Amino acid sequence: MISLNIQDYFEDSPSVVTVGTFDGIHLGHQKLIDKVISISKSKNLRSIILTFNPHPRIVLNNDADITLLTTQNEKNKIFKSYNIDYLVTQDFTKPFSKLSPIEFVRDILVKKLNVRHIVTGYDHHFGKNRNANSNQLIEFSKDFGFDVTKVDAFHKNKVSISSTKIRNLIIEGKINEANQLLGYQFILTGKVVGGLGRGKSLGFPTANILIDNYKIKPGNGVYYITSMLDGQNINGMMNVGVNPTFKDKGHSIEIHFFDFKQNLYDKQISVRVIEKIREEKEFDSADELTTQLQLDKKKCFELITNLKKTI
Repeated sequence: MISLNIQDYFEDSPSVVTVGTFDGIHLGHQKLIDKVISISKSKNLRSIILTFNPHPRIVLNNDADITLLTTQNEKNKIFKSYNIDYLVTQDFTKPFSKLSPIEFVRDILVKKLNVRHIVTGYDHHFGKNRNANSNQLIEFSKDFGFDVTKVDAFHKNKVSISSTKIRNLIIEGKINEANQLLGYQFILTGKVVGGLGRGKSLGFPTANILIDNYKIKPGNGVYYITSMLDGQNINGMMNVGVNPTFKDKGHSIEIHFFDFKQNLYDKQISVRVIEKIREEKEFDSADELTTQLQLDKKKCFELITNLKKTI
């Protein structure tokens, strides 16, 4: 897959395109991508995902409270696992947002991407003020000579999947349910920064990670996680919260890796969040907290054993 900004795209070959922000790239998004790949092969068309950066709500609403399931870098890495020819990113700006539906279709999809087939979701809207939907897209297709495939909502266990539903599950700490709708384990990426060193004194040294301001944080609690470090899959546990035992100020994400001693300070790492172990709670002493951390670690190893049995 070739990833580039739309201003650098100069391919003349006819294409099949799907368009969206794709926050989370959940099972519903994956259904769209699979359809693009299928049409690409059957019609011998270039396959293109057209996405936007930053998220439109950040630009249009100046929404500082928006939470995203995936950062742009995380999305790029997930997209690379699919057999797509091009990931094309359109800078989302206020001037761009003012394009009318027909201008977007004519100037971006037809003239720039040479679209011959568009794959769209059941609730897709586009153009200025998101005024147009798949019905208008079908009307435009008659004038510009492309086909349209509308993909119905994807359901998992009779629940329709949306980024909003998954965000709510993650905020509530319901990682298992969120992962089922994502179709993969939720990812957190951040830079390892200096902490207070308290975990080391408790026998559980931690890597404190600083994540993107717009990245969603799981609900407070302790989680079983895994990460690829130096080419190895390393297990660990993660605390999300405010460290009530020590009356710390502010919110932190701290990760203790099992059987990994190397210095991670200032490195960018990604972890996959697999299951919530317990809620965050206040303990009467450091010794009581240490005892609980040992129980948390034991619980993680039980999960590791059970997961190995199911593979």
